[in-house]
Amino acid sequence: MSEIAFNLLDEPWIRLMGEDCAVRECTLPQALLESHRYRRLAGELPTQDVAILRLLLAVLHTVFYRVDLDGEEDPIEEPTQALQRWQRLWKAGCFPEAPIRNYLKEWKERFWLFHPEHPFFQVPSAAAGTQYTAAKLNGELSESSNKVRLFPVRAGQDKNGLSYAEAARWLVNLNGFDDTSAKPKGKGLPSPGAGWLGKLGLVYVEGKTLFETLMLNLTLLKDGRQLWEEPAPVWELDKPRGAERTEIAMPNNQAELLTLQSRRLLLIRENAQVVGYALLGGDFFSKINADAEQMTLWEYREGKKNVPPYNQPKRLKPDRQMWRDFSVITAAEGKGKIPGVMSWVLLLKSKRILDSKFVAHFRAAGAKYGDKDFFVEDVLEDHLDFHVSLLEEAGKLWDKLVQDEIAQTEKAAWHLGMLAENLFKAAGGQPDSNAQTSRKDLASQTYYGQVDIPFRKWLASIDPDLGDGETRRAEKDARWRREAYRIALEQGRKMVQNAGQAAFTGRWIDGTFYSSPDAFNYFSWQLKKLFKIENSMKEEADEKP
Repeated sequence: MSEIAFNLLDEPWIRLMGEDCAVRECTLPQALLESHRYRRLAGELPTQDVAILRLLLAVLHTVFYRVDLDGEEDPIEEPTQALQRWQRLWKAGCFPEAPIRNYLKEWKERFWLFHPEHPFFQVPSAAAGTQYTAAKLNGELSESSNKVRLFPVRAGQDKNGLSYAEAARWLVNLNGFDDTSAKPKGKGLPSPGAGWLGKLGLVYVEGKTLFETLMLNLTLLKDGRQLWEEPAPVWELDKPRGAERTEIAMPNNQAELLTLQSRRLLLIRENAQVVGYALLGGDFFSKINADAEQMTLWEYREGKKNVPPYNQPKRLKPDRQMWRDFSVITAAEGKGKIPGVMSWVLLLKSKRILDSKFVAHFRAAGAKYGDKDFFVEDVLEDHLDFHVSLLEEAGKLWDKLVQDEIAQTEKAAWHLGMLAENLFKAAGGQPDSNAQTSRKDLASQTYYGQVDIPFRKWLASIDPDLGDGETRRAEKDARWRREAYRIALEQGRKMVQNAGQAAFTGRWIDGTFYSSPDAFNYFSWQLKKLFKIENSMKEEADEKP
């Protein structure tokens, strides 16, 4: 086999979904220059899509921070210049061919997947690292040598080897989301933790086409305010860093951060297939005040002793819908910070570069790890639509209303959990048992599932640009309270109906009598009190179980 093989600029490897919903593999230049013809990235997993999205953004940042749409040298030196360049690209509706092709042609030698000195997203020194099979590289399998999936999605030869195109996609994914299972080869080296993307609650803006998605996340100003330093993507380095577990300063240019090498990797191939890879720990930095990252949710920390308050990336949770963390997204009460991509979209709207009626579609992706990030348990994905005006000062009253409704909804979920607990006791269940806790948690999560779509629609219907008068807010408030109350009441009735005869008869426990009628009466009273439901409301129905 030739030492040099599979150039990512010539070979199709990025999976895209067309308007007909068919998925095709495209070259890297095609993914950029034909992005307006495709709906979105369509890789095997959401984490893979966001990792490749960041790769494409790194190319765009590098090109258009240096040259204009005609390919003429014109580095961005003023915030107004950044906005003007972005606006021209947006109005064009597609990326200009000459600047992108010229740049990629100049750096073509750095895009070979297999190369003796500069393999793409790899370093030869990684050969000394821990070796894994192709089944570990494939994120759909993610098998280690001592942990084999019982029902894998692939088997046989398909499991033991990957095509070069597949391996390229999973290589980019692994670099960002790798776990902490690899042991260091050197002594006394610090732990870099999971891959950088695995430490984030990744959030990005999704447009109607891949072109719009790329543009909306092309943050030419940091947090919508500051210029970036000169782009420095990893493929432009004369010699990529090869030392194991290297602590670095957080990059202050997007191209370098978007191509951060969290791992030192080297693919292993046999018979024109990738059969495994070698790995060492790579570059890392503190996630405290890692403010150059534009694509993450943040959580506010008060700090301790001599450590002042700070923000750090907030990971996604598998049992928590994105809208429940709306206070994190909007940095409610002046604490924390909103994601950089949201600050950017907000700036574009305030400058009237985006339409005033623009409703942002935010999508989140992430990995859930187990046992100190030692392995990936699950891949997470969520989305949320809302008017970005909610992030402006003019939207503060609406933001408070949303926070209040979320608090009420969470309280209703808690009351349903208490109803489940009381019904469990009434039916003869063992108090304070794991079974009781499971029933309680299931009731709460079921309610969140029931209100999920209605709440998303309600949130998307709020447009602060139409005004924040007390009457308008009161109408929206009443609308959601009635809906949340109706859903909770209906779920509570079904729970009582399914509790059985024993729960209806009831029993005494430590001086307290538990029965399904008593439990439901108390629940419905608490629910009416929580949602301020008046007897005159049409939505209020007979509350007998």
